[in-house]
Amino acid sequence: MAKSENSKSNFIHPSAKVHPSNDPDSDLNSYSLEKFRLYETRARFYLIGSDRNKRSFRVLKIDRSEPSDLNISEDPVVYSPQEIKSLLQRIAEGNRATGGLTFVAKVFGIAGCIKFLESYYLILVTKRRQIGCICGHAIYSIDESQLITIPHVTIQSDVAHSKTELRYKKLLSSVDLTKDFFYSYTYPIMQSLQKNVTSMSEEGMPYENIFVWNAFLTQAIRSRCNNTIWTIALVHGHFRQIRLSIFGRDFGVSLISRRSRHFAGTRYLKRGVNDRGRVANDVETEQIVLDEEAGSCKGKMSSVVQMRGSIPLFWSQEASRLSPKPDIILQRYDPTYEATRLHFEDLAKRYGNPIIVLNLIKTVEKRPREMMLRREFANAVGYLNQILSEENHLKFIHWDFHKFAKSKSANVLAVLGAVASEALDLTGFYYSGKPITLKRRATQLSRTSTGSC
Repeated sequence: MAKSENSKSNFIHPSAKVHPSNDPDSDLNSYSLEKFRLYETRARFYLIGSDRNKRSFRVLKIDRSEPSDLNISEDPVVYSPQEIKSLLQRIAEGNRATGGLTFVAKVFGIAGCIKFLESYYLILVTKRRQIGCICGHAIYSIDESQLITIPHVTIQSDVAHSKTELRYKKLLSSVDLTKDFFYSYTYPIMQSLQKNVTSMSEEGMPYENIFVWNAFLTQAIRSRCNNTIWTIALVHGHFRQIRLSIFGRDFGVSLISRRSRHFAGTRYLKRGVNDRGRVANDVETEQIVLDEEAGSCKGKMSSVVQMRGSIPLFWSQEASRLSPKPDIILQRYDPTYEATRLHFEDLAKRYGNPIIVLNLIKTVEKRPREMMLRREFANAVGYLNQILSEENHLKFIHWDFHKFAKSKSANVLAVLGAVASEALDLTGFYYSGKPITLKRRATQLSRTSTGSC
């Protein structure tokens, strides 16, 4: 699903030129705050947020007097360092009779807000680590997070300490935010480089994007504040960045994989497609190459995107310790392949047409398993191509990867390279080079299906 466009050399997204915290004309509501300090009184939490350089401060007030309601208010005033210090002193003085103002934690963003049976909880990032940089925008992973109960302990009922409530909290804590999650305060890492260039006029982080893992968890705060500056948009997947030197020329290479939050689940437990056309294990992978000699913000850069996902049919597998290869079950037959059609329509909206389908599942098996999927998938693509216009036909490429790889003389990388080369010839790739470069937009996609996803 490589989608491409040749464009100008400057990275057009405005925040790529000047980091918002260094831009005196930037609107704070367009970006997330980056550093926070959480304070508490008996009646409220005060979250003090600042830009990266701690020049401007905002205040978020969270009421603690309601056992089961979420009352949040954002102070519209932008404070200077001296003004915020004075404000905290006044709050401490005004609450002296009930215990004063207490510092709770140093925070780097709100990852979410959740309620089970009674109390609301804040999910806070308390330690972060920079893992890369794209066009001057830092990319972070989470080193530590903390779950904070919002209502004061004196107004919590027995429900807040019940076994069921504690069980739900334990289940939430089992989600390890320190593994395979990443985010950025100023760069929409959930979108491809090309998308960020073409959506330069949009403000705030696009939380409705399918690759924002915590969209639901942050909804309550974002809707009440009517902005995205207090929360961070987490992407679940993989981020890796390295530097290469080729013939003395330095390049930066970023590999980003983003996993969709829709129809998500673990291997074997989630397979195929749902009624809305969402497939299991929908992962978008982007490779960004940056010519570092030209500078990180205005140099030459390229991006290519592909997508992999479960075969868009109604199928499943029942995991069993006794069977390392569970049987594949085609759950239902749809003569019009409606869910399959919805899936490819969604891909067309996300990436454009036509779409290249690379199918790697087996053609020959002693006991038919993947063969059934291959046959049914080929039938689905054939049926859909009958109703699609010729220029939008799905380009179906089948290659029995397992059969080929068994051959001693097989050169798997050479074949995959040839397939990738053919796909890129059809789709092109995004490139931002010299200003005289003519724009060329290729709106095609490569989609990979294997029996393991």
